[in-house]
Amino acid sequence: MIRVVPAELGQASVDLLAALPAVLIVATAVFQLLAVGYSQVLAGDAAEAGALALAGGGDPRDAAKRALPGWSRAHMRVSVERGDVRVRLRPPSPIAAVARRLEVEAGAAVEAQ
Repeated sequence: MIRVVPAELGQASVDLLAALPAVLIVATAVFQLLAVGYSQVLAGDAAEAGALALAGGGDPRDAAKRALPGWSRAHMRVSVERGDVRVRLRPPSPIAAVARRLEVEAGAAVEAQ
């Protein structure tokens, strides 16, 4: 049988409250890393779609925009120079100060034949 000493009552609750900020910080950091990675993949796909549209004589900006999900279209910038399509995308972030500083970039190029 386990004997509980009155001085130790509630210790688990105190330990949980002490650890909660660390758990929240780690969870936020993991979420941010996943969001940056996913945004990098999306930017690469959008740049590729823009380059394919450019090769086919279409509008690369429109094709890149259509390649992205709706939530990310407002946070993207597309630049086209000759046969190079570059997409910059700001990943989502639960912290506004971090969101303004993060940006991923991907590019795709089309070679004229």
